[in-house]
Amino acid sequence: MTGATAPVVHIVDDDEAVRAALAFLLGAEGFAVRAFDSGVAFLDGLETMQPGCVVTDVRMPGLGGLDLQRELLKRRIALPVIVMTGHGDVKLAVEAMKAGAVDFLEKPFAPEAMLEAVRGALARYSEAAREAGVMAAVKARLEALTARERDVLEGLLAGLPNKSIAHDLGISARTVEVYRAGLMTKMGAANLPDLLRMVLMVRPAGL
Repeated sequence: MTGATAPVVHIVDDDEAVRAALAFLLGAEGFAVRAFDSGVAFLDGLETMQPGCVVTDVRMPGLGGLDLQRELLKRRIALPVIVMTGHGDVKLAVEAMKAGAVDFLEKPFAPEAMLEAVRGALARYSEAAREAGVMAAVKARLEALTARERDVLEGLLAGLPNKSIAHDLGISARTVEVYRAGLMTKMGAANLPDLLRMVLMVRPAGL
């Protein structure tokens, strides 16, 4: 898991010893790591932030882990967050999970527990990135359709047969078939169910 495009584990903790220990642990396993001594320092570096996940302490001076997580959500930055808690901070951990954290670890934790949590978070990030890429591709294909192809697509989404679509659009059923074949090709759909699955994936955003 190395190289410029590798996901990065962003460690956010005000305790220098904890940062160093985590950086060593994760680095030894081949993870790319960036460490920050505060939530503010992390947010200040967002413009140059590599994708990956965040490992943050829940209690820090100023901007705590839960506040940091909420700020990421506010800014729509989809980095999976792992929260580290001290003894007795389970309530805060639960709040973090409710706010979208993917995992929490209570200090002291076993090294393998952290490695497993990071692997899970990065796997979740990779899946989310893959889904986002698929959705972006589908949206781009939809935007490439002609107005008439969109009209035919609307009919298909409504469950109408070719003849009904032709009647509504004032064209022949054969012409509908031509448009239908064209939009299937442009969308990269193998069949009608495949086409409908693609479109319904991004339907909330409209055509």
